[in-house]
Parts: sequence; structure tokens; C-alpha cells
Amino acid sequence: MQRPLLFTPLKLRGVTAPNRCVVSPMVQYRATDGQVNDFHLVHLGKFALGKFGIVFTENCAVEPRGRVTQGDLGLWDDGQIEGHKRLVRFLKQEGSLAGTQITHSGRKGSTPRSFDKPGQLGPEGAGWQRWQVVGPSELAAGEGYVTPKQLSTEEIEGLVTKFGEAARRADAAGYDVIEIHGAHGYLLAQFLSSISNKRNDQYGGDRAGRMRFPLAAAHAVREGWPAHKPMFIRVSTVDGAGGWEVEDTVAFAQQLKALGIDVVDCSSGGLTGLSTALPVKRALGFQVPFSAAVKRQAGIATMTVGLILDGPQAEQILQAGDADLIAIGRQALYDPFWALHAAQELGCDGDFEMWTPEYGWWLEKRKNNLPK
Repeated sequence: MQRPLLFTPLKLRGVTAPNRCVVSPMVQYRATDGQVNDFHLVHLGKFALGKFGIVFTENCAVEPRGRVTQGDLGLWDDGQIEGHKRLVRFLKQEGSLAGTQITHSGRKGSTPRSFDKPGQLGPEGAGWQRWQVVGPSELAAGEGYVTPKQLSTEEIEGLVTKFGEAARRADAAGYDVIEIHGAHGYLLAQFLSSISNKRNDQYGGDRAGRMRFPLAAAHAVREGWPAHKPMFIRVSTVDGAGGWEVEDTVAFAQQLKALGIDVVDCSSGGLTGLSTALPVKRALGFQVPFSAAVKRQAGIATMTVGLILDGPQAEQILQAGDADLIAIGRQALYDPFWALHAAQELGCDGDFEMWTPEYGWWLEKRKNNLPK
């Protein structure tokens, strides 16, 4: 029987993902001062036990004011490296590639955590407000958001350097894969969209001007990241507001490929308001056409994400050539063993051999008593 593509290894530069199942970066808001703690080890470690090929952390800010909330992880200081090292050791010990995502929130910074209530933040929240929210232009992300200060040319150049420094720290921590977050209305996406970027200098105006800062940040990360390690970038293939469309992403991806970026992670929406996807219409696999368009038209590997629920659905996407990797988000939270269950659905792990040995032994002995 031919092995499903979903469980065929994928070589990316000098590293090899054991399968095409990826845990998508998902914010958890449990950090203090950007530091990895026990929560992150347990939260992400269970996905490595579940045998995902690549496990990504949530986004890590490149500077303190680049956090979306005060609970976000960071890679802005060398003192944060040791905590990341501990996490990376466990993920790799269990056979997964360890990935991290770096970002800057831009005008979406200083946001309460999703589970906070008004007035709940207390002294830490009051302190958080001292970080000035910044963006490409003085335009708020929506009702209830702070109006950002427009970044100066010198500040933009400084942020390019900070992206490169964050990549160096990620390498020092031992990560195998790095991804830039250029989607969902965060700073790089804000520069790309004509809705949020109204600048009249070299970082605004036409598409080439609006791409200048994101491309410079990508170049700095590639320069600060070892040549044998792959680099991804997450994009909103369409911003959902009419300021950035598929053809823009294809042009952007072609330039990213020339810079040495290996995979475009195709998401959508999120330029304005709290949601990362609205107003893009959601349905099963709703972002797969974006991934397929970028893969074929830009000639670059892609990762797709969004309402992919089981192994057969994921396999069909890969067999059609619409993506090279499958990122699982909420479904992985619901089922940390999603990848292993997908393998069973696709008929390539009937005897629980892919499971970590301690689990597999018990399950194989009791498989006749397990629910079908």
C-alpha cells in the first residue's frame, strides 16, 4: 500500500519533517515578560507526543511593544533564550521539528487577552499601557483600538534589525524552523494593505513601496537564520478589506522566494477588528484555494490552514497539489493526537506503531476494546 502523502517525510533545506502535519501557531496568553514557562512546555509538548511533524510556538514579539497582549511570548532579549531551549529540547526529543513564529503587533498592540474582562488587568495592565502603539499610519484597527503613532523611517529600520536579532535568538534556542507572522492585521500586514498604509514615503504608496518593509524584515531574518534551516512566512492572502488580494500575495511570494523564503503559510483576513479571519467566508478548507493559487502562480511551497478536520480531507488537499503542508489549529487543541488519528483513518498505523512506545504498547494490547 502506498504511504499517504500526509505521512511522507518532507525535506526542507537541511532538516526533514517526519510528516506533513503541522501545529499552527496559536496564541495562549500565558507568558510573563515574554518568558516560556511550564504551561508552554505542557501545552506544546502534548503535540509532540501526538507526533505532529512540526510544532510551532505562538507568535513571539521582537520587542516588548510588539506584543499583542501582555501574556505573549517574546524573543526580544537574550534572557528569554534559556526558556525556549527547554521547550525545544522536549519537542525534538519526541521526534517533532521545533518551530517558532516571530511578529510585531503594530496597531493591534496593547490588547486585552481574549479571556480578560474590562478592568481585570490590574497593575500589570496599567503598566502595559505605557508601551506606545505604533503602525504605518495614524489609523486605528477598529472601534475600541488605540490610534497608533506613525513609525518614522528610522524606527522602521530599527525594527528590521530587531527581526534579524529575534531570528538569531531563535537559532540559539535550537529551533529548526522559523516563521514570520505577516498576516492577520499585525504590523507587516498593516504595511502591505492600502487600507492601513497611507504613507507617502518609500514605505507606502504603490505595492512595491508597501512591500518594502516586510521584504526588508524577511531579508534580515533570512540573514540572521542559518542557511541550512527553513524559513516560513504567514500571510493573509487576502486582507478581507479590499486592500490586499491574491494577485498581490503572488507578487509578494515571488520576491520572498528570491530572498530565500521556503514556504508561504496561506491564511486570510484580520486587517481590522478582533477576528483573524472575518469577513472572509468560512467553510471546510476555505483557505485551500489561496494556498493553491500561491503555490502554482509563484512557484513556491505552501502550507494551508483553516477548518481542516481529518486525515482524508488533509490527504485530498496534498494529493491535489494544493499545498505541501497541512497546518492544524483549533482541531489540534480539541484533539492533540490529531496526527496519529489521521494516520489510522488513512490506514497506515493499524498497530499503533507511530505512537510514542509507552502509549502504543498499551493501545495495541487493548485495540480490540477501543471504540471504532
